[in-house]
Amino acid sequence: MPRYKLTIEYDGRPFVGWQRQANGLSVQEAVERGIESLTGAFAPIQAAGRTDAGVHARGQVVHVDLARDWRADKLRDALNAHLRLFPVAVARAERVDETFEARFSATKRHYLYRIFNRRAPPVHERGFVWHVARRLDAQAMHAAAQALVGRHDFTTFRAAECQANSPIRTLDRLDVTRLGEEIEIRASALSFLHHQVRSIVGSLEHVGSGKWTAGDLKSALVARDRARCGAVAPACGLYLMQVDYRNG
Repeated sequence: MPRYKLTIEYDGRPFVGWQRQANGLSVQEAVERGIESLTGAFAPIQAAGRTDAGVHARGQVVHVDLARDWRADKLRDALNAHLRLFPVAVARAERVDETFEARFSATKRHYLYRIFNRRAPPVHERGFVWHVARRLDAQAMHAAAQALVGRHDFTTFRAAECQANSPIRTLDRLDVTRLGEEIEIRASALSFLHHQVRSIVGSLEHVGSGKWTAGDLKSALVARDRARCGAVAPACGLYLMQVDYRNG
Protein backbone atom coordinates (compact mmCIF):
# COMPACT_ATOMS: atom_id res chain seq x y z
CA MET A 1 0.00 0.00 0.00
CA PRO A 2 1.41 3.44 -0.91
CA ARG A 3 2.35 5.63 2.06
CA TYR A 4 1.81 9.38 2.18
CA LYS A 5 3.25 12.10 4.37
CA LEU A 6 0.74 14.88 5.09
CA THR A 7 1.69 18.24 6.56
CA ILE A 8 -1.35 19.61 8.35
CA GLU A 9 -2.44 22.98 9.73
CA TYR A 10 -5.24 23.39 12.24
CA ASP A 11 -6.98 25.74 14.62
CA GLY A 12 -7.02 23.78 17.87
CA ARG A 13 -9.88 25.67 19.55
CA PRO A 14 -12.84 23.39 18.64
CA PHE A 15 -10.98 20.15 19.30
CA VAL A 16 -10.30 18.07 22.42
CA GLY A 17 -6.70 17.69 21.24
CA TRP A 18 -4.91 15.73 18.55
CA GLN A 19 -5.62 12.20 19.75
CA ARG A 20 -8.99 10.45 19.44
CA GLN A 21 -10.94 10.69 22.69
CA ALA A 22 -14.36 9.67 23.91
CA ASN A 23 -15.25 13.14 25.18
CA GLY A 24 -15.36 15.02 21.89
CA LEU A 25 -13.98 15.57 18.41
CA SER A 26 -10.20 15.40 17.99
CA VAL A 27 -8.08 16.61 15.09
CA GLN A 28 -7.09 13.01 14.38
CA GLU A 29 -10.72 11.97 14.09
CA ALA A 30 -11.53 14.90 11.79
CA VAL A 31 -8.67 14.00 9.44
CA GLU A 32 -9.50 10.29 9.49
CA ARG A 33 -13.14 11.12 8.72
CA GLY A 34 -11.97 13.18 5.75
CA ILE A 35 -9.81 10.33 4.45
CA GLU A 36 -12.64 7.82 4.87
CA SER A 37 -15.08 10.14 3.13
CA LEU A 38 -12.67 10.47 0.22
CA THR A 39 -11.55 6.86 -0.14
CA GLY A 40 -14.52 4.93 1.23
CA ALA A 41 -12.31 3.05 3.67
CA PHE A 42 -11.02 3.79 7.16
CA ALA A 43 -7.26 4.42 7.24
CA PRO A 44 -5.59 5.20 10.59
CA ILE A 45 -3.07 8.03 10.66
CA GLN A 46 0.07 8.30 12.77
CA ALA A 47 1.25 11.76 13.88
CA ALA A 48 4.62 13.24 14.73
CA GLY A 49 3.26 14.29 18.12
CA ARG A 50 0.12 14.87 20.12
CA THR A 51 -1.12 18.36 20.85
CA ASP A 52 -3.46 19.24 23.70
CA ALA A 53 -6.91 20.77 23.47
CA GLY A 54 -6.67 24.34 22.17
CA VAL A 55 -3.13 24.00 20.80
CA HIS A 56 -2.67 24.96 17.15
CA ALA A 57 -0.44 23.60 14.39
CA ARG A 58 1.11 25.02 11.28
CA GLY A 59 3.27 22.00 10.57
CA GLN A 60 1.89 18.82 12.14
CA VAL A 61 3.04 15.76 10.18
CA VAL A 62 1.23 12.45 9.77
CA HIS A 63 1.63 9.39 7.63
CA VAL A 64 -1.14 7.25 6.20
CA ASP A 65 -1.28 4.14 4.02
CA LEU A 66 -3.88 4.21 1.25
CA ALA A 67 -5.10 1.44 -1.00
CA ARG A 68 -5.01 3.65 -4.08
CA ASP A 69 -1.99 5.32 -5.62
CA TRP A 70 -2.65 9.09 -5.66
CA ARG A 71 -0.79 11.93 -7.28
CA ALA A 72 0.31 13.98 -4.26
CA ASP A 73 -1.26 17.30 -5.27
CA LYS A 74 -4.55 15.60 -6.18
CA LEU A 75 -4.64 13.90 -2.80
CA ARG A 76 -4.01 17.21 -1.02
CA ASP A 77 -6.79 18.98 -2.89
CA ALA A 78 -9.27 16.13 -2.57
CA LEU A 79 -8.68 15.79 1.17
CA ASN A 80 -9.11 19.52 1.70
CA ALA A 81 -12.47 19.35 -0.06
CA HIS A 82 -13.56 16.67 2.42
CA LEU A 83 -12.17 18.63 5.40
CA ARG A 84 -13.91 21.89 4.55
CA LEU A 85 -16.30 21.64 7.53
CA PHE A 86 -13.36 21.62 9.96
CA PRO A 87 -10.66 24.26 10.66
CA VAL A 88 -8.05 21.84 9.29
CA ALA A 89 -6.10 21.87 6.03
CA VAL A 90 -3.55 19.63 4.36
CA ALA A 91 -0.80 22.05 3.35
CA ARG A 92 1.31 19.41 1.59
CA ALA A 93 1.02 15.78 0.59
CA GLU A 94 4.02 13.68 -0.43
CA ARG A 95 4.52 10.06 -1.45
CA VAL A 96 7.12 8.52 0.87
CA ASP A 97 8.90 5.22 1.36
CA GLU A 98 7.10 2.64 3.48
CA THR A 99 9.86 2.92 6.10
CA PHE A 100 8.92 6.54 6.84
CA GLU A 101 7.13 7.08 10.15
CA ALA A 102 5.84 10.49 11.13
CA ARG A 103 6.75 10.00 14.79
CA PHE A 104 9.83 7.81 14.86
CA SER A 105 11.56 9.20 11.75
CA ALA A 106 11.47 12.75 13.13
CA THR A 107 14.79 14.38 14.05
CA LYS A 108 13.50 17.61 15.60
CA ARG A 109 10.25 19.34 16.54
CA HIS A 110 9.78 23.11 16.62
CA TYR A 111 7.22 24.97 18.73
CA LEU A 112 6.23 28.63 18.89
CA TYR A 113 4.50 30.29 21.83
CA ARG A 114 2.90 33.72 21.30
CA ILE A 115 2.33 36.22 24.13
CA PHE A 116 0.28 39.31 23.28
CA ASN A 117 1.79 41.91 25.59
CA ARG A 118 -0.16 45.13 25.91
CA ARG A 119 -2.76 46.61 28.26
CA ALA A 120 -5.68 46.33 25.83
CA PRO A 121 -6.91 42.79 25.12
CA PRO A 122 -6.56 41.28 21.64
CA VAL A 123 -9.51 41.29 19.29
CA HIS A 124 -8.36 39.70 16.03
CA GLU A 125 -5.87 37.40 17.77
CA ARG A 126 -8.19 36.24 20.55
CA GLY A 127 -7.88 32.48 20.96
CA PHE A 128 -4.49 32.44 19.22
CA VAL A 129 -2.29 34.20 21.81
CA TRP A 130 -1.87 34.48 25.57
CA HIS A 131 -2.79 37.99 26.61
CA VAL A 132 -0.50 39.35 29.34
CA ALA A 133 -1.37 42.96 30.15
CA ARG A 134 1.66 43.86 32.31
CA ARG A 135 4.84 44.78 30.47
CA LEU A 136 7.28 41.89 30.15
CA ASP A 137 11.05 42.18 29.77
CA ALA A 138 11.74 39.91 26.81
CA GLN A 139 15.52 40.36 27.08
CA ALA A 140 15.49 39.16 30.69
CA MET A 141 13.30 36.21 29.67
CA HIS A 142 15.70 35.23 26.89
CA ALA A 143 18.77 35.49 29.11
CA ALA A 144 17.15 33.36 31.82
CA ALA A 145 15.89 30.82 29.27
CA GLN A 146 19.42 29.86 28.23
CA ALA A 147 19.87 27.97 31.52
CA LEU A 148 17.28 25.49 30.23
CA VAL A 149 19.03 24.84 26.91
CA GLY A 150 20.87 21.52 26.80
CA ARG A 151 20.28 18.13 28.39
CA HIS A 152 18.46 18.30 31.72
CA ASP A 153 16.01 16.56 34.00
CA PHE A 154 12.84 18.57 33.27
CA THR A 155 10.71 17.09 36.07
CA THR A 156 9.79 20.63 37.22
CA PHE A 157 8.37 21.43 33.79
CA ARG A 158 6.55 18.16 33.22
CA ALA A 159 2.83 17.50 33.67
CA ALA A 160 1.97 15.23 36.58
CA GLU A 161 0.16 12.89 34.16
CA CYS A 162 3.08 12.77 31.67
CA GLN A 163 3.58 9.19 30.47
CA ALA A 164 7.16 9.55 29.21
CA ASN A 165 9.56 6.97 30.61
CA SER A 166 12.15 9.60 31.53
CA PRO A 167 12.03 13.33 32.38
CA ILE A 168 15.41 13.87 30.73
CA ARG A 169 15.29 15.81 27.48
CA THR A 170 17.72 17.83 25.38
CA LEU A 171 16.42 21.29 24.56
CA ASP A 172 18.27 22.55 21.48
CA ARG A 173 16.80 26.03 21.34
CA LEU A 174 14.82 28.36 23.59
CA ASP A 175 14.70 31.90 22.21
CA VAL A 176 12.58 34.81 23.41
CA THR A 177 12.12 37.86 21.17
CA ARG A 178 9.84 40.88 21.17
CA LEU A 179 8.13 41.95 17.94
CA GLY A 180 6.18 45.08 18.79
CA GLU A 181 3.31 44.08 21.06
CA GLU A 182 4.05 40.38 20.73
CA ILE A 183 6.62 38.20 22.44
CA GLU A 184 7.61 35.02 20.62
CA ILE A 185 9.13 32.05 22.41
CA ARG A 186 10.62 29.40 20.11
CA ALA A 187 11.65 25.98 21.37
CA SER A 188 13.25 23.13 19.45
CA ALA A 189 14.11 19.58 20.51
CA LEU A 190 13.92 16.01 19.32
CA SER A 191 11.02 15.46 21.70
CA PHE A 192 9.15 17.23 24.50
CA LEU A 193 7.46 16.15 27.70
CA HIS A 194 3.74 16.66 28.26
CA HIS A 195 3.13 20.38 28.99
CA GLN A 196 6.89 21.07 28.89
CA VAL A 197 6.74 24.12 26.62
CA ARG A 198 3.70 25.65 28.34
CA SER A 199 5.26 25.05 31.76
CA ILE A 200 8.48 26.74 30.69
CA VAL A 201 6.58 29.68 29.18
CA GLY A 202 4.58 30.20 32.37
CA SER A 203 7.81 30.30 34.38
CA LEU A 204 9.48 32.65 31.89
CA GLU A 205 6.51 35.00 32.26
CA HIS A 206 7.43 35.24 35.96
CA VAL A 207 10.93 36.31 34.95
CA GLY A 208 9.60 38.87 32.46
CA SER A 209 7.26 40.42 35.02
CA GLY A 210 9.97 40.63 37.67
CA LYS A 211 8.39 38.06 39.98
CA TRP A 212 11.34 35.71 39.42
CA THR A 213 15.01 36.26 38.73
CA ALA A 214 17.05 34.22 36.29
CA GLY A 215 18.44 32.43 39.34
CA ASP A 216 14.93 31.49 40.43
CA LEU A 217 14.27 29.84 37.07
CA LYS A 218 17.52 27.88 37.24
CA SER A 219 16.76 26.84 40.83
CA ALA A 220 13.34 25.60 39.75
CA LEU A 221 14.97 23.43 37.08
CA VAL A 222 17.55 22.01 39.48
CA ALA A 223 14.90 21.29 42.13
CA ARG A 224 13.24 18.69 39.88
CA ASP A 225 10.00 19.44 41.68
CA ARG A 226 6.72 20.09 39.85
CA ALA A 227 5.60 22.34 42.71
CA ARG A 228 8.42 24.78 41.81
CA CYS A 229 7.02 25.40 38.31
CA GLY A 230 5.28 28.66 37.48
CA ALA A 231 1.66 28.62 36.34
CA VAL A 232 1.25 26.65 33.11
CA ALA A 233 0.67 29.00 30.17
CA PRO A 234 -2.68 28.57 28.37
CA ALA A 235 -2.92 26.31 25.33
CA CYS A 236 -4.14 29.05 22.97
CA GLY A 237 -0.68 30.57 22.44
CA LEU A 238 1.09 27.35 21.46
CA TYR A 239 1.77 26.19 17.89
CA LEU A 240 3.49 23.09 16.52
CA MET A 241 5.35 24.83 13.73
CA GLN A 242 7.51 22.23 12.01
CA VAL A 243 8.84 18.70 12.25
CA ASP A 244 12.22 17.90 10.71
CA TYR A 245 13.24 14.65 9.02
CA ARG A 246 16.60 13.43 7.88
CA ASN A 247 15.63 13.40 4.22
CA GLY A 248 13.44 16.50 4.23
